[in-house]
Amino acid sequence: MKVVSVGGGPAALYLAILLRIADQSIQVEVHERNRADDAYGFGVVFSDETLERFGQADELSYVALTEGFRHWGDIAVTHPSGERFTSGGHGFAAASRRHLLGVLTRRALDVGAVVEFSSEIDSLGRFGDADLIVGADGANSMVRRLISDVVRPSVDVRSNRYIWFGTSKQFGEFNFVFVDTPFGMVWAHIYPYSQEGSTFIVEMAPGTWHDLGLDTGDAVLPPGQSDQKALGVCADLFRDHLDGHDLIGNNSRWLRFPTVSCERWSVGNTVLIGDAAHTAHFSVGSGTKLAMEDAIALAGQMIRGDRLEDALIRYEEERRPEVASLQRAASASLEWFERADRYRGMEPEQFVFSMLTRSQRVTYDNLRLRDPGYMADVDKWYAASEHGSPVEVDAAVPPMFHPYRVRDLTLANRVVVSPMDQYSAVDGMPGEWHLVHLGSRAVGGAGLVMTEMTCVSPEGRISPGDTGIWSEEQMISWRRIVDFVHDHTPAKIGLQIGHSGRKGATKLMWEGDNVPLPKGEWPIISASPIKYRPDSQVPREATATDLAAIRQQHVTAALLGEQAGFDWLELHFAHGYFVSSFLSPLTNQRSDEYGGSLENRMRYPLEVFSAVREVWPTAKPMSVRFSATDWVAGGFDGDDAVAFAGALAGLDCDILDVSTGQITFEARPEYGRLYQTPFSDRIRNEAGVPTMTVGAVSSIDDIHNILVAGRADLVVMARPHLVDPYWTMNAAIDLGYRDHQFPNQYLSGLGARRREQDPIPPDVFRTAT
Repeated sequence: MKVVSVGGGPAALYLAILLRIADQSIQVEVHERNRADDAYGFGVVFSDETLERFGQADELSYVALTEGFRHWGDIAVTHPSGERFTSGGHGFAAASRRHLLGVLTRRALDVGAVVEFSSEIDSLGRFGDADLIVGADGANSMVRRLISDVVRPSVDVRSNRYIWFGTSKQFGEFNFVFVDTPFGMVWAHIYPYSQEGSTFIVEMAPGTWHDLGLDTGDAVLPPGQSDQKALGVCADLFRDHLDGHDLIGNNSRWLRFPTVSCERWSVGNTVLIGDAAHTAHFSVGSGTKLAMEDAIALAGQMIRGDRLEDALIRYEEERRPEVASLQRAASASLEWFERADRYRGMEPEQFVFSMLTRSQRVTYDNLRLRDPGYMADVDKWYAASEHGSPVEVDAAVPPMFHPYRVRDLTLANRVVVSPMDQYSAVDGMPGEWHLVHLGSRAVGGAGLVMTEMTCVSPEGRISPGDTGIWSEEQMISWRRIVDFVHDHTPAKIGLQIGHSGRKGATKLMWEGDNVPLPKGEWPIISASPIKYRPDSQVPREATATDLAAIRQQHVTAALLGEQAGFDWLELHFAHGYFVSSFLSPLTNQRSDEYGGSLENRMRYPLEVFSAVREVWPTAKPMSVRFSATDWVAGGFDGDDAVAFAGALAGLDCDILDVSTGQITFEARPEYGRLYQTPFSDRIRNEAGVPTMTVGAVSSIDDIHNILVAGRADLVVMARPHLVDPYWTMNAAIDLGYRDHQFPNQYLSGLGARRREQDPIPPDVFRTAT
């Protein structure tokens, strides 16, 4: 077999080594466009886990590589204020890129691979005798371009500007240094790589880059030359951290990071590896790590002796999940840095914790395992800060069990049972099911329990099974549920009200989600006469009379909710229901004062909120749930969400319940763990409004991450509470938190549960009065 690699970086060289030591009959050629002594960049960093893989793949190259490695376990973060924080236990190693390439080149030649430098390849025609062509030619891959019609690449060029430097200063660990300028923050990603010094990557937002005058420095740089203006400006910005050392250029020029992904990694006898197939932002590690691990996986499949076509399929099946996982983490990390200026107002402790946990791979619990001392300081800060409790709380209290005060209401903890439609009412009347459903979750320990969207009129229901609050009888039925929660639990209970709009008159969820009723339907209404589904009714466009009537229905529902004794009121302005349909340009195509610009599209929702706030008691909180993005190009987006959040805050909205999507049938959400939390994070930290987050939150660790990093103030959970009404109570037991208020009736069960792990007599638990 003959294998030809286009590109002679670490991935191609490592693949050549692994193939040759596994099977001497495999001929390998590596073609590199640069000269043998070219080594752009400075250091390459790896995790301890990656180094273990290298040791298993080829011990000789591993030994030679690690002889020149620097090892460390700490990450140090310097806040713009100058305050420095260190977190340990992370485990990294790095070497100079020149050392890495030298070791791999010598090893590849020793095992009989052919390595050609200054070999410029502009087509694959010259490799007609190759059994396999490997595209290892980087993010701007020529090979990928030639097979793009099959592999279907996507290249997302991001907004931040960054530049690679080196410095002769030997930093002792990973450093993230943030400095202020009049135009925004600038920061450096720094790590040691050898006795020569450290890699020093400077990054900033595009506006900062422009305002610092750095957009004119590299207009016509010759190949291989560095941007001298950038060198000077950056050296001056970080002078206090360089201790007299200079920044060093090496083909250093301003770049924008390209996030590369491909639908396929191979076609015929051509395969992509490393940056040619996928990239991951440098803030979560090294593209070299990914590329060399690709080489390990590809070589492993090829030496099995099966058909090449099968080997390439298995290579992709093996690697794609791991690459996708890292790319998700890298995307979250990249986006944190793109929006870093939004976090400048945080207290330094929270700023650093937010940065350390930005990718979701490093978490609250994970950091505690790595460095208990650092996390003890974080807990002490959180307990004493304004983000902690309105009353004095010991640092040992888990963040999720810190009380939360809003207006005159104090929640016992930060867990909220999400509004979840039960489709079990008759003529809008809540019944025994709702009493047990909501009552059991209040008994289960959540700080706040929310009703399902309770409709403000019969025609405002989603389905015939929806609850309502438009009549005295319904109010009395709701009062029974509210009284149970108040009489038997420390939980608070909130009422969510709304109108279904164009998503009304549909079947019960388990009969067909959003499927129109086959009979018994009622006329529906919306901002504009646009159907939700192809088979939906066409809604009637709301007239001025309709708008006044529905606004008044919300007011009436709020007054009835107050009579029922609810502690909290939430308006449902999300998911494409009636009020939500005014916010999105995809569902609002009106030509009057309620359509067109964002200001006009916000007008009716703000009118409804103002009317309800006027009648809802001043001492009680009001929140709004809304969709922070439509997940459709051209729809309501994050910028709109920040503007809407600010407008609601100006009308005395206490907290925003941040959801996403469900506006149009064409939406394509980017699902994943905590996939909606970034929207809550942005609104909280850009608009300066308290938020609740919802969406794929499933663990105690998730909640602690969200709260301590300042991504939300309350955490709303739906599905976990469907399968475990006592989720919060069980969390208290798992954490050994003994001050949670447990029902007297359940104390014997608590003792049995605890004895399975750590015998604690039931009388040490706090009980509900």
